[in-house]
Amino acid sequence: MATRQARIDTTERPRTSDVERDFEFTSADFARIRELIHRRAGISLSDHKRDMAYSRLARRLRACGIDTFRQYLDRLEASDDNAEWEAFVNALTTNLTAFFRESHHFPILADFAKRRQQPFSVWCSAASTGEEPYSIAMTLIEALGEQAARQCTVISTDIDSQVLAKADAGVYSLDQVKQLSPERLKRFFLKGTGAHAGLVKVRPEVRALVKFDRLNLTDVHYNLKGPFDAIFCRNVMIYFDKPTQGQVLSRFEPLMKPGALLFAGHSENFTYVTQAFRLRGQTVYELTRDAKGAAAKQARALAGEPA
Repeated sequence: MATRQARIDTTERPRTSDVERDFEFTSADFARIRELIHRRAGISLSDHKRDMAYSRLARRLRACGIDTFRQYLDRLEASDDNAEWEAFVNALTTNLTAFFRESHHFPILADFAKRRQQPFSVWCSAASTGEEPYSIAMTLIEALGEQAARQCTVISTDIDSQVLAKADAGVYSLDQVKQLSPERLKRFFLKGTGAHAGLVKVRPEVRALVKFDRLNLTDVHYNLKGPFDAIFCRNVMIYFDKPTQGQVLSRFEPLMKPGALLFAGHSENFTYVTQAFRLRGQTVYELTRDAKGAAAKQARALAGEPA
């Protein structure tokens, strides 16, 4: 009797939330999902993300007409279906953003842009649905004036193709812009009428500064035209483990001009990850190494030459 009880205790028990689930979802399934998303996008899913992973990927199973997570993951790993891999990554990425989020960064950006040689360039590495890069563009117009700002560039990338499509459209609900001042709303947005009532669209002069493209921060090479005066990488590194954070930061270095700024999220600290940046203000870092030297070092490493 004791032996039989021990066997029962070693089996996986369904969670309360499993009772109403359409698909079986085991610890082995979740472990595979965690490994695949880390390999594909560098994202480290914690244990408490299990229910989130189920709910989001269950939609993919239904869309593909697949009965089990094991079958779905087997098919994913065995295929070169880039569209499904993209859907898999899109499902597991989080896109929480807002206009002028973490507002203390934008006056720093404005002052910095005024003191830098023009044209000024920024890379927004987690564009999401566009609120952040458009906030950067508005800041540059306010700081430099519309004429000078036309020479500026805000390169905006994200791993999620679906949110990039929304960002590129530049259309938002009134609720999404309610925190903006009436002056900014009037200056930077067009108000929808008729069938588009309740919506606003980013004005062409703001949209012209921003260029969107898909990019995975864990890729070995970035197809970007730098160097940049500033990089925004906010609330992204929290999804990466320390080794991945270090790899991403090392790829930033050769893409930055000397003295360039790196803007991080409120809960992110790069001090213990790299010595290439020094903390300049609240979650704002300054590049301390020479960008050209860093680029040459990276090129030698890729060629297998000694540093």
